[in-house]
Amino acid sequence: MERDSLIFLAGHKGLVGSALLRQLKAKGYGNLIVRSHAELDLERQSEVESFFDKERPEYVFLAAAKVGGIWANNTYPAEFIYKNLAIQTNVIHAAWKTGIKRLAFLGSSCIYPRECPQPMNEEHLLSGTLEATNEPYAVAKIAGVKMCESYNRQYGANYVALMPTNLYGPNDNFDLETSHVLPALIRKFHEAKQGVSSQQSAVSGRTAHLSTLATDQPSQPVVIWGTGEPRREFLHVDDLADACIFIMNLDEEDFRPLVSAYRTPLINIGWGKDISIKELALIVKEVIGFEGEMTFDTTKPDGTPRKLLDINRINRVGWSAKISLREGIKLTYKWCLENSIF
Repeated sequence: MERDSLIFLAGHKGLVGSALLRQLKAKGYGNLIVRSHAELDLERQSEVESFFDKERPEYVFLAAAKVGGIWANNTYPAEFIYKNLAIQTNVIHAAWKTGIKRLAFLGSSCIYPRECPQPMNEEHLLSGTLEATNEPYAVAKIAGVKMCESYNRQYGANYVALMPTNLYGPNDNFDLETSHVLPALIRKFHEAKQGVSSQQSAVSGRTAHLSTLATDQPSQPVVIWGTGEPRREFLHVDDLADACIFIMNLDEEDFRPLVSAYRTPLINIGWGKDISIKELALIVKEVIGFEGEMTFDTTKPDGTPRKLLDINRINRVGWSAKISLREGIKLTYKWCLENSIF
């Protein structure tokens, strides 16, 4: 991409999109196209096609999506499959019709089977049964991967599907009813430190609304869904944004194999190491400075037992993550405090 290339960033207000916007600007890309939902509804085919016909972007980062944790996925499965299918179908097809140069489709590691061999490599796609708690979302994202593959095969397009591991960082969702595990933990430990009690907590799902301040009482324990045994890999969203821009800037001799030499144009993006939810909670607790207790509600679901990505494919083209988990949590908590998120 040239510094004056016309780049459309779909989903610029979300966790991934906002990180991409920050980094593109920081790297000197000044010809960026962004639209709010009010300005462009990506679920509406006619609006998307009119937008592409008028703007004619050269590159597209497709980061727009409906996302959420276990509770949200279980509660709104129809919304998760419909909205994600609609968004990606409209954008990918309109991008092809207007002849863009390259497109990066952002997905999620939940596309891999629940009992997938570890670490999960790109060839494991569609090799087993998905995790039931987020199957509609995963099916939609798999469809996006296959759309990129199909348009590459039939039309010679340059579309790549980037599958990040669990993400966190600035502009994450810290709503305890719909957030993922790490932002939920950050909020729970922060509120526990402040003396705010809650009747129920979840690191990957729903929590009751905050109840009363209890600064004159002993700290309430932080209650975490599940056993704490599942293992997860985490990547700071700024590392993901750096990887996306890196891949879109690859020379043709390096980029073409990614979209044509493999079974699917799929690239895992991760840190390369995983950690148990219990270990993660202990790090968050230490970073935030909560000195109370934490307990695990084993009546709640754990989700997939382990999720660790094989990142050899992206490492081979010269990229690796830079922000450690502890440092990333510190940066994220600092951002939360500076922006009065809680």
